[in-house]
Amino acid sequence: MSKNFLVKCVVCLSVLVYTNTLDAQIMAPAASVTSELKTKVGLTDVTILYSRPSMKGRGIFGKEVVPFGATWRTGANSVTKLSFSEDVKLGGAEVKKGDYAILTVPNAAEWKVMVYKYETSNWASYVEKTPAVSFSVATKSLGENVESFTMDVNNYTNESATIDISWEKTKVSLPLTVNTDAKVMASIDKVMAGPSGADLYAAGAYYHDAKKDLNKALEWVQKANALNPQYWTLRKESLILADLNRKAEAIAVATKSLELAKKAANDDYIRMNEASIAAWKK
Repeated sequence: MSKNFLVKCVVCLSVLVYTNTLDAQIMAPAASVTSELKTKVGLTDVTILYSRPSMKGRGIFGKEVVPFGATWRTGANSVTKLSFSEDVKLGGAEVKKGDYAILTVPNAAEWKVMVYKYETSNWASYVEKTPAVSFSVATKSLGENVESFTMDVNNYTNESATIDISWEKTKVSLPLTVNTDAKVMASIDKVMAGPSGADLYAAGAYYHDAKKDLNKALEWVQKANALNPQYWTLRKESLILADLNRKAEAIAVATKSLELAKKAANDDYIRMNEASIAAWKK
């Protein structure tokens, strides 16, 4: 074995060991755990995604961790993200549905809260931007320390809640208002105005498939077809009629379904209708 060959083997082995060392990663818990809170206020979905630093014996507000008067990411690591499925009011200000970043300026008696349209997880990128909404909230002194930074939603009503921020012995509450009443009233008006064709078809189809009252199923499906006949809804009506042993009527409705299925070029419904018509004629 040549000396050059041995040298090459040693070099290759060294490279392999070094590469594997680089690929290896030490697993350890994160210093600040990421938490996601999902809840519903009235009919509005509210999500808070944030990191939770802990005190670990340190002084927090007005001390080494969060100096008074300084802009704070309101957590740790990435910017805290608030998401609303509907338009809301936060701190009395209008906030459109969507995702938002929140920064705060803590002081002893009150905090300034600044909410920005979410663009990036990098909290520092928002500092020089104009917030979509800003307001101030008073601080509350707690009797005991909250070890880990905590955000929560409390004080629920149909129309409101508070987003509570607690750490050390300080708590602030952000007033959140949602427009539940308008949505409920719109829903009531829609339902009281009567079921749609889709509602009638769904009810009739369920009654038929679950082998409940076939006459009631037929009533609902026929009302749906009077509003907006489709090849699949007519197909369901023909099946109900056949199960009621009203074969002549079933054939007539299936023929209408077949004509619409041919126009829609739906081969499945064409085959099913042709097979049913042939069977019911026997």
